[in-house]
Amino acid sequence: MPEKKIDSSHYYNIAQFRVESWNDLKNESTKLYSSPRGSEDEKLYKKNLQKLLKDIEGVECYFAFPGLSCLESLREMLDRHEHTALSNKIAEITKNLVSDRYRSNPDFLEDNDPTVETSDKGDRAEVSRKTYFEVMFVEDVSHAEDNKLRHDLRDLRLSNEQFAYGIVVQHSFEDALIALQFNYNIQAVVIRYAPPYHSKKITPVIKPFIQNILKLDFASRAPKELGPILGAVVKKFRPELDTYYVTDTALSNLKDSTLKTFRRIFYRTEDLQELHLTIIRGISERYETPFFSALKDYSKKPTGIFHAMPISRGNSVFKSRWIIDFGNFYGRNMFLAETSSTTGGLDSLLQPTGSLKKAQQKASEAYGSRNTYFVTNGTSTANKIVVQALVKPGDVILIDRDCHKSHHYGLVLAGAYPVYLDSYPIEDYSMYGAVPLEQIKEKLLKLKEAGRLNLVKMLLLTNCTFDGLVYNVEKVMQEVLAIKPDMIFLWDEAWFAFAGFTYNYKQRTGMFAAQKLFEKYQSHSYRKKYKTHIKGLKANESPTLPDPDKVRIRVYSTQSTHKTLSSFRQGSMIHIWDQDFRKKSENTFMEAYMTHTSTSPNYQMLASLDVGRRQVQFEGYELVEKSIELAMVLRAKIHDHPKLKKYFDVLTIGDFIPEQHRKSGIKEYYNSKEGWNRMETAWEQDEFVLDPTKITLHIGKTGVDGDTFKNRYLMDKFNIQINKTSRNTVLFMTNIGTTRGSVTYLTNALLKIADELDQEFKTLSQKESNNRMESIKSLTEDFPPLPDFSYFHHSFQAVPGVPGGNIREAFFLAYNEENYEYMPLLDCLPAMEDNRTLVASSFIIPYPPGFPVLVPGQVVSKEIIRFLTALDVSEIHGYRADLGLRIFKDNVLNRQKTVSSMGSMGNNSKKKNTKLKN
Repeated sequence: MPEKKIDSSHYYNIAQFRVESWNDLKNESTKLYSSPRGSEDEKLYKKNLQKLLKDIEGVECYFAFPGLSCLESLREMLDRHEHTALSNKIAEITKNLVSDRYRSNPDFLEDNDPTVETSDKGDRAEVSRKTYFEVMFVEDVSHAEDNKLRHDLRDLRLSNEQFAYGIVVQHSFEDALIALQFNYNIQAVVIRYAPPYHSKKITPVIKPFIQNILKLDFASRAPKELGPILGAVVKKFRPELDTYYVTDTALSNLKDSTLKTFRRIFYRTEDLQELHLTIIRGISERYETPFFSALKDYSKKPTGIFHAMPISRGNSVFKSRWIIDFGNFYGRNMFLAETSSTTGGLDSLLQPTGSLKKAQQKASEAYGSRNTYFVTNGTSTANKIVVQALVKPGDVILIDRDCHKSHHYGLVLAGAYPVYLDSYPIEDYSMYGAVPLEQIKEKLLKLKEAGRLNLVKMLLLTNCTFDGLVYNVEKVMQEVLAIKPDMIFLWDEAWFAFAGFTYNYKQRTGMFAAQKLFEKYQSHSYRKKYKTHIKGLKANESPTLPDPDKVRIRVYSTQSTHKTLSSFRQGSMIHIWDQDFRKKSENTFMEAYMTHTSTSPNYQMLASLDVGRRQVQFEGYELVEKSIELAMVLRAKIHDHPKLKKYFDVLTIGDFIPEQHRKSGIKEYYNSKEGWNRMETAWEQDEFVLDPTKITLHIGKTGVDGDTFKNRYLMDKFNIQINKTSRNTVLFMTNIGTTRGSVTYLTNALLKIADELDQEFKTLSQKESNNRMESIKSLTEDFPPLPDFSYFHHSFQAVPGVPGGNIREAFFLAYNEENYEYMPLLDCLPAMEDNRTLVASSFIIPYPPGFPVLVPGQVVSKEIIRFLTALDVSEIHGYRADLGLRIFKDNVLNRQKTVSSMGSMGNNSKKKNTKLKN
């Protein structure tokens, strides 16, 4: 049953409420300034301002800018009837807040702080060049002590420091967590002594946004425990932050868990300067980019090139009369950093020992892995590296059928036998969802029943899918490990690299879930829970909890850093959380890595991966949250605008995820009547969730198919670039580079397209109108069935009725042109009616949807043929319209040998020789 609905709000997050509140303050103060003195209007606007200032105070207490002291000065100006000055001051604050200009000029904060004397406001030009952040102090101090702390830390500033920071003081456990959620500027947390638990500042305005925090309950814990507990909770929600603890507890009485939680522990008697220097040092270490810095240093050195790459240092470019425009376009720095050298501070990607090794270690810390490897030719290669490293010929992989084609080719290279898993269909929109957990378990239990579970090596799933469907990673791994405790998991997170930097998303990533499960299975409480679980099982009932004595956590994630974070194209990473990596997989992994990695990797790409790591550690939380906010704003705008919803519908959670997979009962993020549903409960509990940054727009009511809409309308008319379409949808994505301006531009473009469609419909002849209505009916009512994976032909199986097939053999049989023939698509169904079995000899991959509907060795079903003939896409990889479908000849299918994922490895040596050429 769906849970009771929690608080909702007509603002998606506190940042949206905050900006709109300051704009309301600006508008009301302008009206007050313009109204006659003593008039009723003046009284009304003054009353409105007083209420707005009271409401915004419940938010601004968690920020350094503009600060509570500034709000107090605004109230005093209002009481003194200084309406002009008040209006100007609010306008200035709003401008700096909305534009973030105050962060590029930290001294602006002191200008707004009446507690700071003019003589204390150092050299503005010097301060403005510093990178700004904020430090949160958690301690229940008086206002006077608060001011003294700020003054003392300000006095410790040095003119040559690279960074400048503001102070945010919170007085309770709950307030500290609220500040961390609201305030993107906080980069370090100092917990002093034992803060009280409950907040005295929670207002109805902020309550809908802090549900995760209100669900926590440590109020009953002893006061002396709250400091260390707060440190642990901070590391859970914002692990990238530096945390420090100030205490009087003797070292001998500090728990090991407390010592591990904090970067450093201080004592009351220690000098404040040591704390200041430690904070700056912590920021400096995170800011360090080992390889990018080494590359910059190398580019400044005078060198003589007697090696490869004439383009190095631009010598072959800037001397040329014919390609100097190429050099001018990219600039000299690009060429100064082009080199084939692995010395002089640089490093070898294939065997890193210096700057690249450090850069990958820093990336590992940032993404929560045990090992991280940079990949310079995309996640397609990363996928093949992992598969080839971990599986050998004859091993079985359970694989999502509609995963990226690189996985299927990886199976061919590795010689693994795939057991294909079908995602549930979303036929109304010609796309597939995700693989239900029950189907995965059903396949595993069938393999176990056949005595072949020992051959199963890996489960491979796409998380999140192109369309934004995200698995409950922890639940999937736990229940699979209950059946096969040594299963290796490969999560293709090509579109999910950003997910590790905000909590809702993070809990559904491979690395976070791996660490969580490892700690869980090591605990005494889990061992007790497992024993109780086993005792409670009915006869023949399978456990859903893994045996703590047998379970191994072996998780791999491949991520396209360049798709959702800052990196040059093809920049990707492999993240590994494998407790057996060094013992079982490191050697084979390195062999696979060297097999697929260039000996001449692109240094600019590697530098971008290094810098991208720095960015997400400092502003990943902020940028990801803002990209989600912009996606939500776009969803709401299209949903609410009468002109837009006439032709367009934003698909919701309920459109993508069947009810049985949504325990929370949430079917949409937003509706006009109730505002925003909080997503936290769904992301904690549901089997699948929808990533709101993937915005699928149903365009069936336009009568225009997805591919035409993408090219003729969006690209040709407005230069709006999108990636994916289906018959009746187009997919928009927001990311950390999306701006409010770009969302506004897209909205404006959709409005213009709607206007154009209005005009076009009015000018259509009767015949044209009938044709358009038929198109609309086709796109909104007539849906081609989406075929499931059929099965491998018996000649590629060893055990009939048991999942699996030898895709590698089928693939290489097609290398001999005598083994296959072509059949026109329209002739396929009649041939099947004549009882001919058609078996694909190649991958058939239509774009969209972009995954194989046929793989080598797979029997062609009638449903697949109907799907292919109904497709209105021009790009189908592996299919030639002029020749037809490439299928195996009958003599190939009748050969006397069978190999499948269910056969023993020994069977491979007993194959009979045939006249077929492999």
